[in-house]
Amino acid sequence: MKVSFDLHMHSCLSPCGGEDNTPANLAAMCALAGLQAVALTDHNTTGNCTAFQRAARRNGLLAVPGMELTTREDVHVVCLLPDLEAASRFDAYVRSRLPDIPNDPDNFGDQLLMDDESGILGRETAFLAGAADIGIYEVSALVDTYGGVAFPAHIDRPAFSLLGNLGLWDPDMGFSLAEITSHCPPSLRQRPDLREAPMIVNCDAHYLDQIPDAHQYMDLPRLTVQEVLQWLRRGCQ
Repeated sequence: MKVSFDLHMHSCLSPCGGEDNTPANLAAMCALAGLQAVALTDHNTTGNCTAFQRAARRNGLLAVPGMELTTREDVHVVCLLPDLEAASRFDAYVRSRLPDIPNDPDNFGDQLLMDDESGILGRETAFLAGAADIGIYEVSALVDTYGGVAFPAHIDRPAFSLLGNLGLWDPDMGFSLAEITSHCPPSLRQRPDLREAPMIVNCDAHYLDQIPDAHQYMDLPRLTVQEVLQWLRRGCQ
């Protein structure tokens, strides 16, 4: 079956996410856009994934629990997990590797924990915009121990990206694919180190109007989180 997808977006728990980006609003907007498989990937946390999964189910969507991890090198990596229990354990580990400083909402933005009907449950006080003490060469194997899949985010951007910060794609990092933006120059795919690297496009939406209509598809035997993760492990095959 052909499944439309987008596997990188943020809720109001991310300090840079719009306050309208509640899990409920995100799920409704994804359904309106014609998406079928989606992932919530807030910065260094999975705290709103439970609410998003419930809201997604109401809207007929498959929700993959996720996180956009910031590595020690300030590289953003999308980490997708098989279920909420694994996501919670991964969240706890990442939390233990974050700097022990509080968030400053006035400078970095609020971090809202939500229920699945846009009710505020609380505010995350930890500084989620920082880098975790986890190296880029560790991430793929680490996420695999939780049953998940990781891939570097928006590698064509100049900041917070694998190429922007480190300048290379190294197969020894263990990633089976990479993410690019919709504005990626065609020449990037011709780099010798990237010619064999499978790529997908995700929206990285921080605001509701950044969620695009369905435009890319994965071919799955069944619409399940495990099948989505297997498709990614196979390099989008």
